[in-house]
Amino acid sequence: MTLTAPAKPISPPRPPAVRRAWQKVSPYAYIAPFFTLFAAFGLFPLIYTAFVSLYRVELQTPGDMEWRGLDNYTALLSDEFFWTSLRNTFTIGVLSTVPQLVMALGLAHLLNYRLRGRTFLRTAMLLPYATSVAAATLVFAQLFGRDFGLINYVIGLVGIDPVDWQSGTVASQIAVSAIVIWRWTGYNALIYLAGMQSIPQELYEAAEMDGASRWRQFFHVTLPGLRPTIVFTVIVSTIGATQLFGEPLLFEGSISGGISHQYQTLGLYMYEQGWGFFHLGRAAAIAWVMFLLILVLVGVNALIARRRSRKEAGR
Repeated sequence: MTLTAPAKPISPPRPPAVRRAWQKVSPYAYIAPFFTLFAAFGLFPLIYTAFVSLYRVELQTPGDMEWRGLDNYTALLSDEFFWTSLRNTFTIGVLSTVPQLVMALGLAHLLNYRLRGRTFLRTAMLLPYATSVAAATLVFAQLFGRDFGLINYVIGLVGIDPVDWQSGTVASQIAVSAIVIWRWTGYNALIYLAGMQSIPQELYEAAEMDGASRWRQFFHVTLPGLRPTIVFTVIVSTIGATQLFGEPLLFEGSISGGISHQYQTLGLYMYEQGWGFFHLGRAAAIAWVMFLLILVLVGVNALIARRRSRKEAGR
């Protein structure tokens, strides 16, 4: 009986050189459209705006550029309207962001229960977000009208004198903040709702077995589980508040943000400098100040959230 050597395993055929090359290049080809669009519409405008901010450029003669260095930035520091718009941006941001996120958290907690028609309620939450900012602002401008506005009519029923919502500093900022709150509360509520539904149900069952009430479950189970979502909404809302433009512009139709600039934000101030006074170099400098301000605010929010997480993890 003769023994035969075991047959050698047949190795799979090597792919052609073109296929091997494509396997190496294809991941970059798939992500190339994103980076191409980002470079064209994100990175290039950012760099070019920084370049323009170092020159004196007028809208009527954009080709005539005069080197100014950092003079556009130093001019901002000596402009009282810049500090007014910065203060207004901060005030309106706080007045709109804090109530908005608190209300969104409460609505999400309510919608997390099994309610009748909750699908309809969740859909209705997005209606303000889907509404045009122009349409919403024009409606709110009528509601906050001094002579025939519904808000003054309602507060007049309880004996309060009519409020000039467009001329008063605090009143106008409250009115603009109300538009922002109305538009974005439902959007943030759905984000919180999605975060709540990702929290394991076993945590609530264990807390209920330990005798925790609904409120204790909310503070000791829901809020810790929502911490990453809350940080996300705070950062996004901070960015949105810094870039606020449409609501204050359309509230009275003035790029100066009222007679005494009482609700002019940084976005309105940039628009006024660039397209009202035709100083494109100054407007570019304001845009970069806004960009750096957003980076600082986002960094502070992230740092506070990280320190809080480390502190609780060390307990």
